[in-house]
Amino acid sequence: MQHNLIIPCSKEKLSSVREFLSEVLEQHSFPELESHKLILAVDEVCANLIIHANNCNPKEHLELHVDFIPNSKISFTIRDRGIGFDINQYNEPSIGEIVSAKRKGGLGLMLVKRIMDKIEFSTENNYNICRLIKNI
Repeated sequence: MQHNLIIPCSKEKLSSVREFLSEVLEQHSFPELESHKLILAVDEVCANLIIHANNCNPKEHLELHVDFIPNSKISFTIRDRGIGFDINQYNEPSIGEIVSAKRKGGLGLMLVKRIMDKIEFSTENNYNICRLIKNI
C-alpha cells in the first residue's frame, strides 16, 4: 500500500511531514518507538532537501511516498528537483570533530544511516530521488 504527500519546500511544512508519517505509521500499527525513529530520519532528509537542495524556495516541492511491503520492509521515497546530493562524496564526521568545531549541525545523515537499513540516492527524469528502506 502506498501513501503520498506533496509539500512546498518551506521549513514550516516539515510539521506536515511529521504528522503525515505519524498517521501512516499508526494506520499500520507500527510500534511507537520505532515510529519516532523513522519519523526523525525522514524528517531529517526532508529538512536537508528543503534547506540545502531547494534553498527554502516554496515554489519548489517535495514528494514523499511511503510503501509498505507486509512482513518485509517499509520504503520512504522522497523526490525533488533541487541540487542533487552524491552520498559517495559524503564523509561522515566524528562526534569529536563536531564538538571541537562547535558545529550545530552535521549529525543528521549520520543519524539517518543508523536508523535505516538502506539509503539510496539517484536521479531519474530530472528528479533527485532519495529512498530510505527499513526492514520490518
